[in-house]
Amino acid sequence: MRGPPPGISLIKTLTGPNISLKTFKSLVLLLTFIAYTGYHASRKPPSIVKSVLHPDPHHHHHHRPWPIGDLFIRRRVTTSNSTSHGWPPFDGPDGTAMLGEIDLAFLASYSLGMYGAGHLGDRTDLRLFLTAGMIMSGCFVAAFGMGYFWGIHSLWYYLSMQMLAGLFQATGWPSVVAVVGNWFGERKRGLIMGIWNAHTSVGNISGSLMAASVLQHGWGWSFILPGAFIGLAGVLVFLFLAAYPEDVGHKCPYGETSSAVDVEGGKEGEEGRRRGAVGLLEACRIPGVIPFAMCLFFAKLVAYTFLYWLPFYLSQTPIGGEYMSVKSAGNLSTLFDVGGIIGGILAGYISDKLNARATTAATFMYLAIPALVAYNKLGGISQSMNIILMMTAGLFVNGPYALITTAVSADLGTHSSLKGDSRALATVTAIIDGTGSVGAALGPLITGFLSRNGWDLVFLMLMVGAFIAGALLSFLVRSELTQIFQCWRKPSSNQGRQQGMTDSVAEPLLGEHR
Repeated sequence: MRGPPPGISLIKTLTGPNISLKTFKSLVLLLTFIAYTGYHASRKPPSIVKSVLHPDPHHHHHHRPWPIGDLFIRRRVTTSNSTSHGWPPFDGPDGTAMLGEIDLAFLASYSLGMYGAGHLGDRTDLRLFLTAGMIMSGCFVAAFGMGYFWGIHSLWYYLSMQMLAGLFQATGWPSVVAVVGNWFGERKRGLIMGIWNAHTSVGNISGSLMAASVLQHGWGWSFILPGAFIGLAGVLVFLFLAAYPEDVGHKCPYGETSSAVDVEGGKEGEEGRRRGAVGLLEACRIPGVIPFAMCLFFAKLVAYTFLYWLPFYLSQTPIGGEYMSVKSAGNLSTLFDVGGIIGGILAGYISDKLNARATTAATFMYLAIPALVAYNKLGGISQSMNIILMMTAGLFVNGPYALITTAVSADLGTHSSLKGDSRALATVTAIIDGTGSVGAALGPLITGFLSRNGWDLVFLMLMVGAFIAGALLSFLVRSELTQIFQCWRKPSSNQGRQQGMTDSVAEPLLGEHR
């Protein structure tokens, strides 16, 4: 039996017991937004410090403060030996490959941990589960940075810290999606979650700025500061997050209890059986889960390559004939995520209007291909051109990634094929995002090897990944378009379509045409 979080109990004692449902929903959105902002902020330091751990021996730069100085800090190209020696063991000729292995260690651990985290998230108190994951994540992120102060030069130390951080980071996404799904029904889910999912890009931006702001004091601080941020956010979650409406005296939006244990202790029958254990195999059989999971594999391969390598790429590539400092490259890379925020909101809005999650996701992935071509070929022309094309690429790359990991996962986790007997929000979210995270692990790893021979091969890999991601949704797209055209031919059915097509991503596979 659970009660309200300690912070909520204190507020009720001070202000009275009556807190509206709207207030709780707003608080849930805010706290889960802060929570996952912390998760993503703590993933950004490796991309910011790559050029410090493995510096380009052909360039050196002048330091000027940002944002007081120019966003782009000019660097003089020189053929003389650089005084920047990097950090062993990453400063050798295999440095970029080692940095790719560091990314792989985190993301492989993260993807494997995701499956177990989703299974546990549907069976434990999400507030405590999320809190523990956030605090432990912060500890291991900070421990990576402490290697700078302790003078550690062992690759295995850094690999171990990344693996442990990735394992605890896996608690985040299934938990926050499940919490939001517990509080919000299906109406306008795509738009709501599209806006809410801006935490991913906000986390990337804030993590980049935090890491870059203290880089001049030693790269270790670039890990410690984001690690402390996610740890403090975990304390807020423990104190104030009501993971289930019943914990604070409100009803579940699905008309059934959403908690793992009935809080009243006396209800049996349908509600008592409501949370029958939904295993991974059973969740995989929900129509639409596998196609979206495989699509996300390639979508995250593209998105996470940008997440982990974009600052390094910007610092090593001339733009308008000039090079940027490491700090400026980190600051500039945040504009990719600004485009991602717009893309996530736009994808959610369009998918709500069309009732077509798969069609929206596939269209965005196909449009990402020309955006990637343009950024690769034209991004070096000028600073303004680079910014415009970077934001455009971020819009089309992160739009479907945001849509699939939020609204689609929530739709499928409450799918009608479950017949109301159980909820599988965290489990379904873990399957989809866990599969996507395998792709997220491979993209940065492959980039570490391909980038040795230039960046054209890296962009080719990204374009192929975007195409495959869209193609994997072809069957679902065809089913959705068939339904849309049928409804357009029957104007009188429009109201029913708006009301009853939440499961449009999957129900055609069951033969349930509305």
